[in-house]
Amino acid sequence: MSTVNLDLLDSLRNDPASSAIVVDYDGTLSPIVEDPSTAIPTDGAVELLEQLAHRYGIVMIVSGRPLAYLRTRLPDTLGMVGLYGLEGFSNGERWEHPNGGAWRECMADLAMRAEAHGPKGMRVELKDLSITLHYRGIPDLQPAVESYALEQARTAGLHARPARMSMELQPPIDTDKGTVIERVCADCRAVLFAGDDLGDLPGFDALDRLAADGVTSIRVAVGSDETPPLLVGRADLVVESPAALVEALRHLL
Repeated sequence: MSTVNLDLLDSLRNDPASSAIVVDYDGTLSPIVEDPSTAIPTDGAVELLEQLAHRYGIVMIVSGRPLAYLRTRLPDTLGMVGLYGLEGFSNGERWEHPNGGAWRECMADLAMRAEAHGPKGMRVELKDLSITLHYRGIPDLQPAVESYALEQARTAGLHARPARMSMELQPPIDTDKGTVIERVCADCRAVLFAGDDLGDLPGFDALDRLAADGVTSIRVAVGSDETPPLLVGRADLVVESPAALVEALRHLL
């Protein structure tokens, strides 16, 4: 992994009130585990984010996880966005994308059909407004899961996106980590976004667009054996684990 150049963080530290710190959850804030339901933030991460939230204009977690899950792992003092922007929690209130609710029945029905008729060994995770089709632990199942996901997306008019050892199906709503970052951080002078997977590339894209408008943008890749080289290649900083990310972010205090 690359050596972390912590001098890049000075742009946020010098103007904290106008700066944003945005992080992904799985693989970024929390180590990857075999059972996603057991994923918890790495030691010291929550306490650090709470400290940063007292000083910086925006501190926010943006994840593909459902908001209900995030709120079992994170305090309500932090901003949270789940399902790639379909729902969130901020300023003490839960919100949902106005077009999301109409898709609940469709997603529930699709999940049941995937359980019954999907590739043998594929694990189906219904996340209210989205579905994750897992092949973790059975890597040879990847082609079948990807093919099944793409076919279901085509048939039902959904978005399919690759994720870590899985495929995700979502309603055809124009939202992702990038659109969330652009909307929430529109008035910031500096933005840091940390991620670890293909679903975080739209966040890097958003930082590119913000940078073109004069916003100082810092892209952080949290590396592992599963981190896509494309993400690492586009990062301004690369750290080797969620624990290493926490240590890097401590320099923002």
